[in-house]
Amino acid sequence: MAVKDDYLVETLADMGLVSEDDVTIARAEVESGEFEDQGVIDRLLAAQIIAPAHLTQAKAIQFGMETIDLMGMNLEDEVIEQVPRHVVKKYNIIPVFYGDGVLTVALADPSDLDAMDSLRHIIKVDSIEFRVATQDQINVLVSKYYGTADESVSSMITDLTEGEIDLGFVKGDDFGEDEAALEADAPLIKLVNSIIAEAFKGRASDIHVEPLEKRLRIRYRVDGVLAEQSSPPKRLQAAIISRLKIQSGMSIAERRIPQDGRIQLEIVGKPIDLRVNCLPTTHGESIVMRILDKSGLKLGLAELGFMSDDQQTFERLIGLPDGILLVTGPTGSGKTTTLYSCLNYINRPDRKIITVEDPVEYVLAGINQVQVNAAAGLTFAAALRAMLRQAPNIVMLGEIRDMETATIAINASLTGHLVFSTLHTNDAPSAVSRLIDIGIKPFLVASAARAFMAQRLVRKTCKKCPEPAELTEKEMRELSITPEMLNGANVSRGKGCKDCTNGYRGRFGIFEIFVVDDNVRKLIYDKVSNTVLRARALESGMRSLREDGVRKVLNGTTSAEEVISSTVGDAH
Repeated sequence: MAVKDDYLVETLADMGLVSEDDVTIARAEVESGEFEDQGVIDRLLAAQIIAPAHLTQAKAIQFGMETIDLMGMNLEDEVIEQVPRHVVKKYNIIPVFYGDGVLTVALADPSDLDAMDSLRHIIKVDSIEFRVATQDQINVLVSKYYGTADESVSSMITDLTEGEIDLGFVKGDDFGEDEAALEADAPLIKLVNSIIAEAFKGRASDIHVEPLEKRLRIRYRVDGVLAEQSSPPKRLQAAIISRLKIQSGMSIAERRIPQDGRIQLEIVGKPIDLRVNCLPTTHGESIVMRILDKSGLKLGLAELGFMSDDQQTFERLIGLPDGILLVTGPTGSGKTTTLYSCLNYINRPDRKIITVEDPVEYVLAGINQVQVNAAAGLTFAAALRAMLRQAPNIVMLGEIRDMETATIAINASLTGHLVFSTLHTNDAPSAVSRLIDIGIKPFLVASAARAFMAQRLVRKTCKKCPEPAELTEKEMRELSITPEMLNGANVSRGKGCKDCTNGYRGRFGIFEIFVVDDNVRKLIYDKVSNTVLRARALESGMRSLREDGVRKVLNGTTSAEEVISSTVGDAH
């Protein structure tokens, strides 16, 4: 150290930055033993005779290298991607430029030749050029671009995998040999929270934590499509799953039966809820977290995907004083969001609205929401009977599941209440036969029903990177699009940018609205088949899911591929 100091002192003197007297005083202080573990350079810095920038410049001159000023520098994503976080931490460096296969790296100690040699082998680029910068400036950029508090999941997984973080597991008495009482395990808690935070920031609707035979798989569902993420090592499986169960209020001692729970977090200053389900599988407990984002509930009907004519029809239907309106579609087709948006639209001080849900996913201001609790005897039917004595104007049922619930809902709609609910059917007319199959008399269905609406979700073309597109002959044939229909159309696709996923960002609905008129009521009363009912609906102007999708392909809001895959049942 003393030898290095001597070289640097000479260089600083040659640069005219220190005098002989400065050096003599600093050396005397060091030799006095008062300042333990400090050298001449440290004393010159402490006395502010030289600045860190002067020292950096002297080091660079000593080793024949150039200096670089990192103050206020903005680094490109492409540069950051070249060097993993654990390499930056280990070698105390920061990448600053990248182009034509050459990476420029700033470091504070140009004498560390071993580190520079190692970096040339670790970093997969054609060539590395080194520059000298102050330690403080390097620390600022490392914190800014590689993070301390907001570390990426992949970087933390790397650190955990390579053993740079001590997990410090505390063994639990009742949790088995591989379980952990995780409250003292800060690195792993941070990893689990970051998995959730990255999913939220990436617009994911679901997080899947799936134990496989030899690895633990993490997947996010973004715009309806599952995408695999960086996976933690298999050895962390029990700890991660236990941590999630603790957060969601489940028993970590129980691993034989499914459990449900809830997690509440604040991410980027925004409170979010997660509905959590744990399911025992062959290789461990699989956890799925549904991210409940309340911002979707404030959508207007246009944002849900309604075209202007369908929006007018739907606004008229949800403004009716009584009757039943059912939204149908498979799981994950956006039925709940549509119903909540309807309630939000019609929620006024002069209307009493009560919902019965299992579970209550979103808490809405000004609406009375009832959580089903079958264990306590509060079933859908029991809650519905009780709520009718509360004299509501509007009733929303999470789902019609059985004859008892359906009967009460139908009777409520016939006695002056507007009832919203959902059914699992493939198209709108099928809701009629489904209600009859449940056990409702056809004349009651005909009298109570006001409309049935089927819906699907399709991905939305990214608004920031659209480009004109041409439909293939196969797509035109499958969607029954004629060349004339393309006149004035705006068919487009997303090129793909940093704000979207493969040219798509977000989802919206395509709809099939089946309005029940007098002619339809007669057909329902006569118990006609679903095929006849659907044919009559199409004749009277109902637009099928595929036809609504075609309109949205022609105006450039989605792609033909999305509509075809989402409306297979409408294929001719």
